[in-house]
Amino acid sequence: MKKHLNKIASVITFIIGIMAIFAGGKVLLGQDPGYYVINWLPVYNYTAGILTFCVTGTLIWLNHKLALPIAIGTFAIHGLVMVILQTGYRDVVAPDSIRAMTVRLIVWAVILGLLIIQSQRKTVSK
Repeated sequence: MKKHLNKIASVITFIIGIMAIFAGGKVLLGQDPGYYVINWLPVYNYTAGILTFCVTGTLIWLNHKLALPIAIGTFAIHGLVMVILQTGYRDVVAPDSIRAMTVRLIVWAVILGLLIIQSQRKTVSK
């Protein structure tokens, strides 16, 4: 059961990464979402998706010692972007962008929860 939580967290990470790649990539390729897009947000979504899928998901899958710190950093960066959107871009940010970032933060909270439970089980079993 020890490694199962990491595998579940990793699969969730791969899925959220793919979603960000597609969401950011569609806009970067010129597809109009039907609302105003803050110019840096699709680049952020695409880049975060690539890093999430290729780096973070892989580290979690491998149960690497850096998996938890990188997951915490990912959650923190998403939180920072949400704060920036809510403060600096409150009047122009699309509600869809806020919903997407909220979902992303919730999913990352679940991923972190799984990783923390996993790390506590690892500590207890030593």
